[in-house]
Formats: sequence, C-alpha cells, structure tokens
Amino acid sequence: MPSDPASRVQLAYQSEEFVTSDEARPLRILAEYMEPLHRFRQAGITDTIVFFGSARLTATGPMGRYYHDAQTLARKITQWSMSLPAPVHRYVICSGGGGGIMEAANRGASDAGGKTIGLNIGLPHEQRPNPYITRELTFEFHYFFMRKLWFAYMARALVVFPGGFGTLDEMTEILTLMQTRKIDRKIPVLLYGSSYWNEIINFEALVRHGVIDRDDLSLFRFADDPATALAMLQAGITSDREETTPSMAHTKVPPR
Repeated sequence: MPSDPASRVQLAYQSEEFVTSDEARPLRILAEYMEPLHRFRQAGITDTIVFFGSARLTATGPMGRYYHDAQTLARKITQWSMSLPAPVHRYVICSGGGGGIMEAANRGASDAGGKTIGLNIGLPHEQRPNPYITRELTFEFHYFFMRKLWFAYMARALVVFPGGFGTLDEMTEILTLMQTRKIDRKIPVLLYGSSYWNEIINFEALVRHGVIDRDDLSLFRFADDPATALAMLQAGITSDREETTPSMAHTKVPPR
C-alpha cells in the first residue's frame, strides 16, 4: 500500500533552511515583533522606563559612580512603581540587556523585587545578557531596528547615562521621533550626568547653527543624582498620565 505523500512533506515553517533564507527575512522580522508582543501581554507589561548607557562602564572603573547611580535609580523607580495603587500599570525597568549601565539598571530593579526587561542584541563582542534580567523577559534580537521599536513601543520615560556610539544612536533616535511627533505622547528624557553630556555634545552650537530649534532643547532635561532624577521622572509621568493613558494598542511608532 503506498504511503501518504503528505506525511513525507515538511511544513514550510518547520524548514530551518527556508526560515533562515533571504526569502524568509520578512518572516524573521515579523517574528521579532510578534513574539515579544505575545510575551509582554502574557506578563501584563504595558509601560516601561528605559535605561540607556555604556556597556563598557564598570562598577569599579573610573566612571563607576554612574553604575551605582543607575542601580540606585532603577531600584528606587521599581520600589515606587510597586507601591502605586491598582489599577495603575507598573513601570518596568527596561535595558539593552548587556553589561555596564544596562546591567546596573536590571540589577537595581531586581534588588527591589520587580520584573525587569533585557532587549539583547546579537553582537560579536560586548553584548551578552546580564544575569539580573527576569528570565521570561530576556530577549535576543537579530535586527537592530526591531529592538529599537521595542525600546520606543512601551516607553513612558527614558534615562540616558554616559555612553558611546550605541547610546548616542538610541538617544538621538528617540529625540528625533519626539521632535517630529512620530511618538504621540510625551516621554520624559533625562540625560544623567550633565558634565559628561555637555562636554561631548555642544547643544547650544546645534541651536546657533540653526540645525535644531531652541524649543528642541526642552525635549530633555539633566539630572545628576538618583533622588532628583526620580522626582523628575515621577513629575513627568504623572503629568503625562493626566493627559492620556497610552497602551500597546494605540502607541504610535514609525513604520520601518
């Protein structure tokens, strides 16, 4: 009796050769949107506070105070968030998932007993998931632009610690989305470490040369200690909530 031909045919989505091919790239991109969406919904997460900063900065290095400040601030934010009465959504600390400032942020949230997110990216060096990320909220992305989408998608505030090219890229992209109103809500943006940021970026020169408006400087504020940063975040988030309560269902992000 001849066998059923269908029993010998592999389903397309079970074919590793196809799924990893150039032709299936749109499927892989879509998967990096749908799979995190599924996991965030399962975890009940709709609001994040995102920490950016250098992966190379260590707790014992010359800029170690920023590591400790990031850890302290993330812990304080998480403690405050967990104290909020229902049905207010909890603000979950989200980082790029690696070492340095990212590790410090996840560590602080973990110290407070809260969930914490790591949006890791596969790189040849530096970027490995740190041990303080909540296990079910540890993500690994292949596409930078999908990872960036998830940074913006649920962000209610952004804290940018000293960093290099990657930090500058992430920070300026969010600021550009806000400047061009591609994000339809206010996101408090704190640049932590005013002396660092004013040394590496001449913000006034950008205004003087006419490449940004002076009003664009109001898109961010500076903070230099965890207590001040927490108060600024609380004030900014509370003010925003009085105007609107965004959720994943209607948070607008730019098409790619």
